[in-house]
Amino acid sequence: MLLNHAFGLFTHPDEEWAAIRKEHVTPRRVYVAYVLVLAAIGPVCAYISTAYFGWSVGNERIIKLTEISALQLSVLTYLAILVGVFALGYAINWMAKTYGAREERNRSHAIALAAYSCTPLFLAGFALLYPVPWFNALVFLAAAVYGAYLMYDGLPIVMGIPKEQAIMYAGALLTVALVILVATRVGSVLLWNMGFGPEFIEN
Repeated sequence: MLLNHAFGLFTHPDEEWAAIRKEHVTPRRVYVAYVLVLAAIGPVCAYISTAYFGWSVGNERIIKLTEISALQLSVLTYLAILVGVFALGYAINWMAKTYGAREERNRSHAIALAAYSCTPLFLAGFALLYPVPWFNALVFLAAAVYGAYLMYDGLPIVMGIPKEQAIMYAGALLTVALVILVATRVGSVLLWNMGFGPEFIEN
């Protein structure tokens, strides 16, 4: 089962990446059996915490969103995650020839590499059930660092390139990931201006 890879990437990443390369699973299966499931963790936890628990910053009052607003923002976040993973996988495959890897028509290795490298960020979504901003920031920062390490560690194994090439390749991909992140933030601002902004409950 593909979800088993989520735990293997934390305990023995090299062996897990080798197993992922041998599987050569289609992008559709990776999305249906892995990304669609794990990517929902953050949005679902965010919905629960913002609609029912509320957020507090310092000693200020608890801030909550209406259920409709929390649901809208969670669904939009979920869709942004799915698009972001696909865009990263596309970039991995598009840059493959530049760094000595083989470009694939169906992008199976590239999508798998993007999806599994995002595993720490997917699982970090559980932290949103404890709605304290500084705690969430630390958890997601740690997850991003480990995700970047997984990307660097998996590139030479999954894409079949020398480890020296993986350093430049990973650096380019991290730049792409930052561009994707900025694009989603800009998209969020545009959607908020179109009426999808947060609606707070008055306490």
